[in-house]
Amino acid sequence: MKNWNYNESMLIEWVFPLIIGWFTGWMVNYLSDVLPVTRKFSVPACTVCGENYSLRSYLLFQPCANGHKRGARVWLVQAAMVAMNIYLYSTPPTRFGGYWAGALLLIYFGVVFVVDMEHRLILHPTSIAGSLLTLTLGTVAYGLVDSLLGGLYGLLIMLTFYFFGVLFTKLRARRLQAQGFEVDDEEALGQGDVILVTVLGLLVGKSLIWFMVLVSVLLGGVFSLLLVAGMLATKRYNSNALMVFIPYGPYFILGAALFVYFPEIIRSILPN
Repeated sequence: MKNWNYNESMLIEWVFPLIIGWFTGWMVNYLSDVLPVTRKFSVPACTVCGENYSLRSYLLFQPCANGHKRGARVWLVQAAMVAMNIYLYSTPPTRFGGYWAGALLLIYFGVVFVVDMEHRLILHPTSIAGSLLTLTLGTVAYGLVDSLLGGLYGLLIMLTFYFFGVLFTKLRARRLQAQGFEVDDEEALGQGDVILVTVLGLLVGKSLIWFMVLVSVLLGGVFSLLLVAGMLATKRYNSNALMVFIPYGPYFILGAALFVYFPEIIRSILPN
């Protein structure tokens, strides 16, 4: 009987992060659906036909009234958020305030990641909310001055990259024009990326912002190499393959997430 009570208690305890994880996944999906379209809390609509979802169909991930099913992203987000909440419950980021702070930060990270992947946008509403959250958590972890300096250093680092990106964009445009291709106005690094790293600098502080940016750039570089390798393997590579920009926001989010949720990995590779 005693053993049964213990097992039952453990089961109930682990149901908690499952529920919170499912809720945070639902929030990430909802905000990623509405913010790029309306920039505010609104009724979510089908991305295929624009038909508004009923509350029941949206909560239960059912098709819209015209029969269009939800995409794979919905389930990937739900699975990722549940898995991360279970991990957080067992290994909370105590330096940043513990489980609840980590779960709230996950929502911000998830929304920025999904929106930039799907729309190549860093939205101002998420940046404003994110800056308040990261400044609070950064102050808890490192103190107000270190947090503010982290944001300032992040801004200066990214402004340097941004101006180099502007130069690269001009060179790219000339090359595409010379080859007869249509030129777009897409930038290697956008102003949204500059704002994002500034916001993340508030979180990781002045001492780690440079390393966070380095880790994020390396993650983006590894993915780019894998992308080119995949193109070569499938014979879809051409001379302009490297001229296609990838959104960098997700890699900055992954870099910051490593520092918050997996500090032991960072400590193992951080120079003394």
